[in-house]
Parts: sequence; structure tokens; C-alpha cells
Amino acid sequence: MTQEKDYWLMMRSCFATAFAVTVCAGPLSSQASPVPYAIAQPPLQERAAIDSARAILLDGMRRSGIPGAAVTVVRDGRVVWSEGFGLADAENRVPATTLTRFRIGSVSKPLATAALGILIEEGRLDLDAPVQRYVPSFPAKRYPFTVRQLAGHLAGIRHYGNDEEFLSMKHYGSVSDALSIFRNDSLQFRPGEQFGYSTFGYVLLSAVIESAAGEPFVSFVRRRVIDPIGMRHTVAEYPDSIIPYRARFYSRKDSLSAIHNAPFVDNSNKWAGGGYLSTTEDLALFGQSMSTAGLLKRGTMDVLWTSMRTADGKPTNYGVGWSVNTDSSGRRMISHSGGSVGGTALLFIFPEERLVFAFLFNSDQRQPQLRRAMSFFLRKPA
Repeated sequence: MTQEKDYWLMMRSCFATAFAVTVCAGPLSSQASPVPYAIAQPPLQERAAIDSARAILLDGMRRSGIPGAAVTVVRDGRVVWSEGFGLADAENRVPATTLTRFRIGSVSKPLATAALGILIEEGRLDLDAPVQRYVPSFPAKRYPFTVRQLAGHLAGIRHYGNDEEFLSMKHYGSVSDALSIFRNDSLQFRPGEQFGYSTFGYVLLSAVIESAAGEPFVSFVRRRVIDPIGMRHTVAEYPDSIIPYRARFYSRKDSLSAIHNAPFVDNSNKWAGGGYLSTTEDLALFGQSMSTAGLLKRGTMDVLWTSMRTADGKPTNYGVGWSVNTDSSGRRMISHSGGSVGGTALLFIFPEERLVFAFLFNSDQRQPQLRRAMSFFLRKPA
């Protein structure tokens, strides 16, 4: 108990020093340099919201034993709150800042579908074409399925079969190599009949993108999505590479146990499904670009942000790489979460409120109070 108390006293001390705070009211520009946004006083009307949300986040981190985190909030294209908390590296007491690169897990999926949208707009990819048009080497299954069904988790491709697949240590040299994990498996259901979330489905989708683009998936996403938006801290996580500001990652068995180092993993088995590192400011920049049709046309975003339906007409609340919902007050909410080995990521977009929230944690412990933290920034409906 004393050790845990000392740990959190140290964490609180960290919050009070310069590395813990990068609060600003600067414009969110796609030409942002690879440094935190300039420190400035947030708008007066946002200060109370920031103080309340910060208190909730710190309490949640303490209760869940989360070593480090970062948050960025954007309203009307301007950053109103950007801050790091705690430790990016608990052993070496390296602070978490807005430059810390965290694992974003399945928030990688919207990056992949942004690339998909570019190919659609350029006439190089048809959402309703069978997958084998682009990946003829992928074995035909009992029932055919389309690129749209694949991107909407309606194709029947399986998810992880066991912990070894989630905690993979094997390096795959290419997207095609990673298909070997599931290429010979049967579909879990007839395409279109039900929603079945599948990270491996996005591995196959990355092969579709790669074929239509005529270049490796990671290269295409970098060249056509990440670089044009200005996401200068977002990279595919190669475990043997030296990546500046990469966090250390942690796990905790339950609320009573101590944190421990997350196991080593190699995410080359799922670049599109969950293999990227990013910062909250980069994710907020991405969310802002998506909500203002900065990278893709409005019509394309409407496709990505429209819930698909099963064959019997039931909405899945998932579009093309995005969860599509309304909150308890009826606001449209576009989002994606990501759970990875030693990491948790959440990206929320409220299009009508022109609000974007990005949260990143270097722990696989869930942060249950984020909706409450966001509520302080969401104006009550008329």
C-alpha cells in the first residue's frame, strides 16, 4: 500500500510540472510542426470544462492504475485542451506528454478506410466488387463477399482465435504473408447475415487497398493519408525500430494487482487492424480532417459514416471503419476505440458540435469515465 501511495504522490507531483501540461487555444493546422502546440490560456468558457474533465481523468487513472495518458480536445478546428499525464515509462520516470506515441489499436482501422476512400474517389476501387477482384490469391469461400461487407465487418472473416494471435511475436514481411493466418479458414457466417467484428478482416482489407493502390499498404497510407494531413507522429509500429517518444506499455490483471510490463508483440500481422502508434494531437488532427472533409469529399465521408445493415435490415451501428451512434442526448457520435497489448485509444467526433476528442493510455485497463469527462464540453441540446 505504501509503495502504491508513493507512486501516486510522485504522479501528482509530475502533473504539477511543465511536462504534464500543454494547454492551448491555437488553430489545428495540417502543417503543424512536430512539437506540441504552443502553450496559451484556453478560452474562458472552456476552463471550467477542462478543470472538471482533468479531475475525472486523474481519478480514473488512479483507480485503474494507468501509468500514463494524453488527451486532446478540438472545437471548431482549434485546440482547446491538450495535455499529458503521468508516465510514458514508469521504470525510468519518463513523463507522458502530448508528444508521447501510444499504441492506438483498432483506431488504425479508420486510417485504413481513409485510404480506401481515396481509392474510391479516384475510381481505382469499387466497394461493391468481390474481394477476389483485388486479391485473386485469397481462396474463394462458400459464399462471396464484397469489399463493403469486409470493411463493415459483415463478411464473416474470423477475429482472433486465441491469445497467441493477439499476442503475436512473429514478424510478417508483407500484408500477403499475414493472410496466411486465416486464409484457409471457413467464414463464420453467411456474408451480410450478421455483424462480426474482425481485425483479420482488416488485414484482408489492407491487401485489397495494396492491390488497388499498386504499392505497399503502409507506404500508401503514409503517402496519401498521414503526410497530407500532417500527422507527423503517426507510424506503423515496427518493434525493432528506434521510435522517438514511444511509450512503454503496461498491463494489470485486476484492480488489486500491480502494473507490469506488457509482453513483447509484433503487430506486423495487423497493420490496418491495429498496428499503428500515434499521439492525441495527431488523432485529433485526423478527426478534424474527417469531420470537415479535408482529405475526402463530403459524399465519401457520408458513405464511411453511414451505418450498414444486415440482410434483414437491422443497423449495425458501424459504417466503413467507424462506429456510428447517437449519445444519450441524441447527438450524432462518430467514433472508434482501440484495445491493444498495453494500450487503449479512443477517438470521438461530434460533427454537429464540431468537437473532436482523442484519448490515449499506455495500459490495457479501460477508463470508464470518459463519457462523463466529455460531457463538460458538450453543450446541452436546445
